[in-house]
Amino acid sequence: MEAVILILGLLVVAFMALGVYATVKVVGAARRGVDRTISQARRTVEDTTLRAKSYGQLGVGGELAQLRLSLRTSMRATQDALRAGVAEDASLSESLGLFDRLSVHGLELDAELKALEREPDKATVSSRLPGLKKRTAEITRSADSLRWAARDRARKFADDDLSALNAQIDVEAGALRHWTTADAAPGPAPEWDGGAEAPASDGPGEDRRTPPEAITARDPRQSTAYPWQKAARPETTN
Repeated sequence: MEAVILILGLLVVAFMALGVYATVKVVGAARRGVDRTISQARRTVEDTTLRAKSYGQLGVGGELAQLRLSLRTSMRATQDALRAGVAEDASLSESLGLFDRLSVHGLELDAELKALEREPDKATVSSRLPGLKKRTAEITRSADSLRWAARDRARKFADDDLSALNAQIDVEAGALRHWTTADAAPGPAPEWDGGAEAPASDGPGEDRRTPPEAITARDPRQSTAYPWQKAARPETTN
């Protein structure tokens, strides 16, 4: 009896632990989903603000906003392309690792540009703009190169697969059109049994073949006349 109570107690404790674990997992997943949604909303608002500044604000502030918007757009597009492609092409994992290293420099530059937007000394910021533009161009060029290389690789595989599929379809279509009418095969020769009566042979001079049908000459009076035919001339007798 004590053993049964002990087993039941252990089962209750196990179920409670499992329930707590499941609750923690659900809460964690929900929290990550909320954090992801908040991050996406914050990113959308910030991108919209940068776009508005780059078009509506003149001077150093507008140029900084344009640099940040160009950097963030290129890095995000490359990140999405590589993460989506690595699921189907494992060779992109190395490219994704390179992009992660590039992202460190991109995040540092974005943080620096964001800090310079609040810098009151616009003359100093203006003097640093050429170097900032160069760094932005280098990072975005590398990100764009990775992204387009991944896209070209995916398109090359798709083109090769399509070419192979077209070749198989052409072969199958040719096989479907290659029909022949087989001649009727002759029947098996009759077997002669010892007690069977042999078929009667034709007598001499008898031809069992079917005579050819007589060819009847066409009656010229019943021939069909066409508009383009000339009328037959009557025969003349001397």
